[in-house]
Amino acid sequence: MVIIIALMENFLPALHGEIVFSSSNSVISRQISKLEKTGRLRKVAPRIYTTNQHDTPQAIVLRNLWTILGYLYPGGVLSHRSALEFQPTPSGHIYLTYSYSKKIELPGVVVHLIEGPGPVEGDNLFAGQLYAAQQERALLENLQPARKSGNESKALPQDHIEERLEQVIRVNGESGLNLFRDTARKIAEDFGWRREFDRLNRLISALLKTKPSKFLTSPIAIARAFGNAYDPGRINLFQKLFIALNQNRFGDFPDQNISQLSFRSFAFYEAYFSNFIEGTEFDLDDAKRIIETQTPMPARNEDSHDILGTFELVSSREEMSITPSSAEDLIEILLRRHKMLMNARASKKPGQFKHQNNRAGETFFVDHELVKGTLMKGFEIYRALEHPFSKAAFIMFMVAEIHPFMDGNGRMARIMMNAELVKASQSKILIPTVFRDDYMTALRRLTRQFDPDTYIKMLGKIHHFSWTLAGGMDILEEKLRLSNAFKLPEDAQLNLGDQLW
Repeated sequence: MVIIIALMENFLPALHGEIVFSSSNSVISRQISKLEKTGRLRKVAPRIYTTNQHDTPQAIVLRNLWTILGYLYPGGVLSHRSALEFQPTPSGHIYLTYSYSKKIELPGVVVHLIEGPGPVEGDNLFAGQLYAAQQERALLENLQPARKSGNESKALPQDHIEERLEQVIRVNGESGLNLFRDTARKIAEDFGWRREFDRLNRLISALLKTKPSKFLTSPIAIARAFGNAYDPGRINLFQKLFIALNQNRFGDFPDQNISQLSFRSFAFYEAYFSNFIEGTEFDLDDAKRIIETQTPMPARNEDSHDILGTFELVSSREEMSITPSSAEDLIEILLRRHKMLMNARASKKPGQFKHQNNRAGETFFVDHELVKGTLMKGFEIYRALEHPFSKAAFIMFMVAEIHPFMDGNGRMARIMMNAELVKASQSKILIPTVFRDDYMTALRRLTRQFDPDTYIKMLGKIHHFSWTLAGGMDILEEKLRLSNAFKLPEDAQLNLGDQLW
């Protein structure tokens, strides 16, 4: 807090703040001098005093930096990289456009005053009399020549600028980026920054694919220019999961359902539970009848086809042995399987990626324009995994997190997961109704709290349980009933012998 002392000679200044500035008023100056001599104030820098007797001058200055700059350099504009980072560089430099140029050293920070234009419409007043350059102006400033590089440079590297521009498209669309360019053009004309605008315009044109992408250096900007823009936040999350998977060792659970009969029996319950989790709930006998007769229930035609479509996929050992060998493969497999899965729901665009954004509660999934690029970028991480369980866990979460379709995303994620396991002759994973909350909670923790460990632990437990399920329809049903698999999560827990999960 700043204290501007304006008191008569027979009054002491209030000491309820941390920062006190010197004054040209002789009365106030004498008051500050007395307080300094008695130890109630101490000087931390020229013209700056503090009531704080404990912290270092560096800590005090950095904590009050914007207030200090606003008082010492009224009308100054936080500019260049500082207007984008809003903090000193790693080596302690701050850049401020002011009425003259000068370098000032304060405890813990070096302030670079750069002579240039003052605040204009669109720049933001945010601390006393200190302004921050609007983003259009800041990007133009960051494209100015800089004498130094690295942490002492006033300008961020070009790839940072490209990523800022790509973010504008991601949030506001191409029309938003064009509006951004128009604002930057006016600022450049007013300030005489033609060269800076020409550079900015080339980058924007490359992102909008109206100019060659050879000007771009950032991977995310290059991906955008080639029509494969992706969600960087999701890629960071996928990388966190990749690291956690690589740091774990996983057991071997060979598939015990070797015969065609037992494979199809497991597939029935796999399809039944996968749909139940998504809200397509059937009485078990009704679901059996639909599969046995290949005939939908007249009153529930679309729901019946959901069961049929899922079973058609997961009961085919040939289909479930197909895994992607390239990013293009991944796209083709997803679209083809989704078309089979959702064939009866024309309104859900079977075999097409979503054309509008979707969400589940407070979770917003990947923007529909970033689906393909995020899948392709995610594939680069997936292909570096080796263990079948790791690949299965990764691809299931990736598809669920991207949510590439209008509907059927959860089922598709689990189908892709189990295909990895079938390909490696490992037991498939079945998520029973009673385990639904454990499954969904682990997914949410990874999405919202970046916690891969809970997710990996959950999936490992249910994989071990699934491995114990072998045999024909009746044998599997009995095992599932004994384990509470058909019960709702609020009524029971998954039970395997003496072990309660």
